[in-house]
Amino acid sequence: MGRRTKFSAEVRERAVRLVLDNEAQHESRWAAITSVATKLGCTPETLRK
Repeated sequence: MGRRTKFSAEVRERAVRLVLDNEAQHESRWAAITSVATKLGCTPETLRK
């Protein structure tokens, strides 16, 4: 039985792109992940994975 994902492939790709594009505006990658995750409505740990 596979793991079901809440987010579509398009949303996942967009989230990764947002983190990478905005990483320079934050102190660390984790800070960028936290910022994007809040905007997308997921936890930072979900986005990190």
